[in-house]
Amino acid sequence: MRSPISGYSRLTKTHKFSAAGIAAAGVAALAFAVVPGGAADAEQKDVAVKPVAWNATAFGETQQDELTKQSDNAAKQAKADAEAKKKAEAEAAAKAKADKERAEKEAASRSQERKPAPAAPAAPAAPAAPAKKTYANNLDGWIKEALDIMKAKGIPGSYDGIYRNIMRESTGNPNAINNWDSNAAAGIPSKGLLQVIDPTFKAYHVDGTSWNIYDPVANITAACNYAWKVYGSMDNVNSAY
Repeated sequence: MRSPISGYSRLTKTHKFSAAGIAAAGVAALAFAVVPGGAADAEQKDVAVKPVAWNATAFGETQQDELTKQSDNAAKQAKADAEAKKKAEAEAAAKAKADKERAEKEAASRSQERKPAPAAPAAPAAPAAPAKKTYANNLDGWIKEALDIMKAKGIPGSYDGIYRNIMRESTGNPNAINNWDSNAAAGIPSKGLLQVIDPTFKAYHVDGTSWNIYDPVANITAACNYAWKVYGSMDNVNSAY
């Protein structure tokens, strides 16, 4: 064990801490002295440092006031937004109503301006087809039908002239046939109401009538056509022709 230095007593633990504190204070003082002007400023004015007291209650109230202020501001902003939205919706509804009323007025105006188009004139009715004329199936009817056909074809002749020659030639028998004269001897006997031979009937046949020589109307029109070309008209025939 080392013996204590002569003239010094042994340092207790308390003494050691005191010495360390003094040393630290010396270092701090040395550092303060190094800062330019530090010592002079320290000598010129005595800076008083006011202690700040910590008040937990005051801090809590301040924080609560800030939160209340923020809540109020948020409520005011929400109310303002709601009012702005309501105003915008009202303006949109008013505009839509005005647009609808304007469109309805314009449609009504256009409807009044348009005058109904005049009705198209009715197409003239097509002339009714004339009822088909009918004729009696007898000598009178045959002559009348033959005369209508002859008139349409431009063949001359009269009822009296035709009737007179028919009565002389066949007495009104459409199936009459002459088997005893020269034509019969030649193999071409005279046939029908006006006693026409086959070659003459074929040569002077009138379109639109039957090709049967015994047909009354066909026989009359062919005979009258022949008489027109040879005698000028059946009215001029007073004997065998």
